[in-house]
Amino acid sequence: MIPVDDLIELVRAYNPKTDENLIRAAYDFGMAAHEGQARHSGEPYFSHPVEVAKILTGQRLDDATIITALLHDTIEDTGASFPEVEKRFGREIADLVDGVTKLTNLQLSSTETKQAENFRKLFIAMSRDLRVILVKLADRLHNMRTIKAMRPEKQGQKARETMDIYAPLAGRMGMQWMREELEDLAFKVLNPEGRNSIMRRFVTLQKETGDVVERITGDMKAELKKADIRAKVLGRAKKPYSIWRKMQEKELSFSRLSDIYGFRILVDSEEDCYAALGVIHRRWRAVPGRFKDYISQPKSNGYRSIHTTVSGRNGRRVEVQIRTWQMHDVAESGVAAHWSYRDGVPSENPFAVDPAKWVAGLTERFDSEEDHEDFLEAVKLEMYADQVFCFTPKGEVVKLPRGATPIDFAYAIHTRIGDACVGAKVDNMRVPLWTRVKNGQSVEIITAEGQTPQATWLDIAVTGKAKTAIRRTLREVDRERFIKLGRELARAAFDHVGKRATDKALETAARNLRLEDRNTLLARLGSAEITARDVVQSVYPDLVPDKSEEISTERAVIGLGADRMMSRAPCCQPLPGERIVGITYRGRGVVVHAIDCDVLSSYEDQPARWLDLHWQPGRHPAVYAVTLDLTIGNDAGVLGRVCTLIGEQKANISDLRFVDRKPDFFRLLIDVDLSDAEHLHRVTSVLEADNDVAAISRHRDPERAGQRIAQN
Repeated sequence: MIPVDDLIELVRAYNPKTDENLIRAAYDFGMAAHEGQARHSGEPYFSHPVEVAKILTGQRLDDATIITALLHDTIEDTGASFPEVEKRFGREIADLVDGVTKLTNLQLSSTETKQAENFRKLFIAMSRDLRVILVKLADRLHNMRTIKAMRPEKQGQKARETMDIYAPLAGRMGMQWMREELEDLAFKVLNPEGRNSIMRRFVTLQKETGDVVERITGDMKAELKKADIRAKVLGRAKKPYSIWRKMQEKELSFSRLSDIYGFRILVDSEEDCYAALGVIHRRWRAVPGRFKDYISQPKSNGYRSIHTTVSGRNGRRVEVQIRTWQMHDVAESGVAAHWSYRDGVPSENPFAVDPAKWVAGLTERFDSEEDHEDFLEAVKLEMYADQVFCFTPKGEVVKLPRGATPIDFAYAIHTRIGDACVGAKVDNMRVPLWTRVKNGQSVEIITAEGQTPQATWLDIAVTGKAKTAIRRTLREVDRERFIKLGRELARAAFDHVGKRATDKALETAARNLRLEDRNTLLARLGSAEITARDVVQSVYPDLVPDKSEEISTERAVIGLGADRMMSRAPCCQPLPGERIVGITYRGRGVVVHAIDCDVLSSYEDQPARWLDLHWQPGRHPAVYAVTLDLTIGNDAGVLGRVCTLIGEQKANISDLRFVDRKPDFFRLLIDVDLSDAEHLHRVTSVLEADNDVAAISRHRDPERAGQRIAQN
C-alpha cells in the first residue's frame, strides 16, 4: 500500500495546485474507517481504495475523483454515513461516493429482466456524473488484477461480468488500454489454456524471428526522420485476448494470423499525421480495405486517429495508428479526458468530448425501449458497436455500427424515412435492403407513401434505434389483430380453469403483470410476448396446473375445434414456443405450420382456410421431430460425439441420413425428437460449440408439404 505522501506526489505531478490537505484527510478517514478489515489475500482492505486512486492518477483526474476512489467503499462497508462524508468533504464528493456505492450493489450479471433494470440504473448514474463510472472501472480493474485471492467460482463470475459489461463499457468510453487489460485479465480466468497457448506461440515466434517490434520501430523512425517529421514511434505485440478473438472471428490458426503487432506514431500536428501516412505507404505496401480515417470522421467518444495496415518485414502485416499528442491523450483517456489536468489546470484538449452530450447520445435511443429484452439488446449493440461512416446524397455524414444495412441508415436519418423505405441505392446502384454498408459509401433511400415496416426487417437491422422503431410500428399496425387473437387466447385459457375472461379479470391481470391496461395485455398475449398461462396465473395462481405436468399432444394446440384433428406440417416442423397458423383440409383436419413457413404463400388467396392457433403453455413431451442439417469433419469419433451431445440434451435421434460425403467433411440430416423451441436451442448450441461441427441449421423442405397433401 503506497503511503499518502507518495499518492499526493502522483497527483501533484500533473496538478501542482491540488488540495493536498483534503486528499490527506480522505486518506486518513478511509484508513480509519476500514481499520481491522482485510481482503481475501490477507492484505489490509484499505490497500484496495488506495490502488484504485493510484490507477485514476494515471488518467490525471481531478481531486474529487481521486478522493472518491479513497472513500468509495466507506458508506457500503464501514460505519461511515452519507451525512458524515458530506460534512467532511462536501456534497460533490458525497454524491460521487454514494453513486459508486449504488453501482457496486447492482448485480449486472443477474437474470435478463433484472439485468435490464440494473443497466437502466447504470446509465442513469452515468448521466448524473460520469466520474462515478470512472471510479467503478478502476475499482474493477484492481479487483481483476488481484482476482487470484478469490474462490474459483467467484473468479469465474467476476471474469464473465468483466468480459460482458465492464470491458466493453471501457472501450465505448474510449479507454482502450483499460478495455484491453480487463479483457486479458478476464481471459486469463475464463480460458487459461487458450491464453497460455497464445503466450507459448509468441515465445516460439520470437525465437524464430527475433525482436520484430524493435526492428520495425527502428525502420519507421528512420523513414520519418528522412522526411523531416518529428515523431515518436511505439510498437508492441497485441494482447493475448485480442489475438484469440481475431483467431475465432476469422477462423484462423495462430500461424496464419497476420497483424499480431501494432505500432503507434505520435506527431505534433494534423498535417504531420497525413505526411507520416504518406511515408509509411511509400515505404511499405498498404493492405487493401484496412484503412480508416478517424481524424476526418471522429468516433462519438472523441477518438481520432488514422489506422492502416501494411506489409512489413518478411511480408508480415502490421497495424499502424497515426495521431497527434492531443489526439493520443483522448485515445488513452476517452471521455475521461474532460476531467484531465495538465500543469494544475483542467486540460483544454480540443478533442475531448462533453460527457453530458456523450451520455445523452448514448442513452437517448434506450429511453423508448419498453421491454427489458429490447432494452438489453439495444444496450449491448451500442456497447460493442464499431463504426462505419456513410454519406447521404447531399454529402452529410451518417455514423452507423459495423454490419449496418440501408434500413439502419434510413432510421438514422429519421423514423419517418425508415418506416416508408421500399429500397436503397448504394453508390448509385440498387441493392437489397440486407446489404451491409461500408465506409465511405453513399446511400440513397427510396421511399413510398403508405409503406410500413416488414417483420423481416428486424432480422436485417442491427442498430437499436432501427429495431426499436420497427417494433413500435409493427405493434401499432398489428395491435388490433393481436388484441383480437389475444382475447380468444385469454378466453380459452380462462375457460380451461373454469373461469371467465371478463374485462375486470383482464384489468387485474394487466395490473399484476405491470402492464398499462387490458388492451396492452391482450396485444402482448396475441403477439406471443407473454403466455396465456402467465395471464391466468397472475389472477388465479392456485388454479394453474403444475408446469411439471406434461401436456399431451391431443391438447397441445389452442384454437382447434373439439372435432378437429391436428398434424404438424412436415415442411417446417413447428415446435411448441413458435408462432403457428393452421390450414384446414376438408375431411382431413388441420395442418399446423410455422408462421414463417414458405408454403403458406400458396394459401394467401384462401383466407377462409386459415386458423389462428397457439401452443398450449406448459411442458410438452419430447415427441416433435425436427430435422437438423449438419456439416461435420470426416474424422474418427466425430459422428459418435455429435450423437452423444444430442443425447446429453435428452433428445432422441429418430433417423440419420448422409446427403454428401467429401474427403474432409460429411453433410447429413438428423431427425431429432424435441419438446419445444427452447429444447431445439439447447441442442443446436452444444453442437455449434463443437470444433468439428462446421455448420448447423434447421432443415426445411417445402416439397414435403406437397407430399403430405397428396397423401392426405
